[in-house]
Amino acid sequence: MPEAPIHNSVLIVDDKLTVRRLIFDIATKAGYQAYLAENGLKALEMTKLNMPSVIIMDIKMPVMDGLETFKIIHQEYSEIPVILMTAYGTIDTAIEAMKMGAFDYLVKPSNVDEIRNVLARALQMRRMRDEETVLKEDHPNKYQLNNIIGKSALMQNVYKIVGRVAQTNATVLITGESGSGKELIAKTIHNNSVQRDGPFIKVNCGALPEGLVESELFGYEKGAFTGATARKPGRFERANKGTIFLDEVGELPPLIQVKLLRVLQEKEFDRVGGTETIKVDVRIIAATNRNLEESIRKGEFRDDLYYRLKVVPIHVPPLRQRAEDIPLFIDHFIRRFAFEAHLEVPLITSEAMNLLCQYSWPGNVRELANVLERAVILSQGIIDVSDLPGLLSSPEQGVVPLAATNTLKDSMRRVEKEIIAKMLKQHNGNKVKTAQALDISRRALLYKIVEHGLGKKSQVDNQECE
Repeated sequence: MPEAPIHNSVLIVDDKLTVRRLIFDIATKAGYQAYLAENGLKALEMTKLNMPSVIIMDIKMPVMDGLETFKIIHQEYSEIPVILMTAYGTIDTAIEAMKMGAFDYLVKPSNVDEIRNVLARALQMRRMRDEETVLKEDHPNKYQLNNIIGKSALMQNVYKIVGRVAQTNATVLITGESGSGKELIAKTIHNNSVQRDGPFIKVNCGALPEGLVESELFGYEKGAFTGATARKPGRFERANKGTIFLDEVGELPPLIQVKLLRVLQEKEFDRVGGTETIKVDVRIIAATNRNLEESIRKGEFRDDLYYRLKVVPIHVPPLRQRAEDIPLFIDHFIRRFAFEAHLEVPLITSEAMNLLCQYSWPGNVRELANVLERAVILSQGIIDVSDLPGLLSSPEQGVVPLAATNTLKDSMRRVEKEIIAKMLKQHNGNKVKTAQALDISRRALLYKIVEHGLGKKSQVDNQECE
């Protein structure tokens, strides 16, 4: 078996020779190396031997049908996207297979464009999946500093602090609005610290019922209360030799604040209902979207705990204060959500880009992610203003008019780019139909696509907020 799959290879599995030949011609003309198999058993043999990039396979076949074959391939070679072909009478079976992990299905008879397009989408998804696998295998690097998104001066300052504090055991307090990325900062610190091989335990302090906070954090002994049928270690115990991340620490009740102060000072605590003192070696990173100094003035938060937590403070700025970072987030989220939804990475028009850049984003990065996930799923290859929620075009939401270009040449280029982008979207990315609608040659259209950056990965790569 080769060490790596052959670039752009496809395994075609169908018991009918005419179908195999048809797809073989389509695949080879599109630049794939194609292999053929007439049944499921032969497909398994060819998969093991050649490790194709993509498999397209009929469901109804003798010897071993496509569904049974798919189950085996999906279990043993889950990285290979499988496209199933089905007649109208077995569509339900194909849909069930998609729920089990099949990439897509085609209903026979399928035309050339359908086959070519689904192969292209499957290959793109395979490449993205391979990239994801590399990242996951290199887990300690997943949260390296260069994986925190942002090139603004405000974020550069955050990088410097994170880089310095990660190599120490200092307690860190991360502040910032909800959705600004505090948890990612905490994970980055952990994964670049001496505790990186230990656990990272997250506790959402605001989500825990007040009566359960103590037992969740510190554990309990058997018989400590009704329902405590066995000893249970708490989050601090589970985080031993690692990091505990106390998200929304400002929501902790006063009694728990006292116990947390003891852990910070003495590195020890007692389980609920226990008499044994538990010693732990845990790094504490806390985060809050509240103004803790105001909470201290109101008597809601202990000042001694605040200063113990705030050994190294890190403030994550809201997205509205770092607009130059928004295109980077857009690029990241478009690629991520397209991968997760098994879709091609869509283009984005400059009009939509400007609208996203100029919105105030009260929900910060989390809100931006939600908007883009919806846009990626509902768009048809190009994200335009119409694919964005109506609130983005509302003046009271903080959107400012698009910047005007300075010269006639700039204006003409922008108009030309917008027209081509919209026509591509209208024709679902079909370049032949788009060229015909624009009354230009396909070669001229391809030149314009490259000139305007419409054929790049997501059209976000070189865009800035205007």
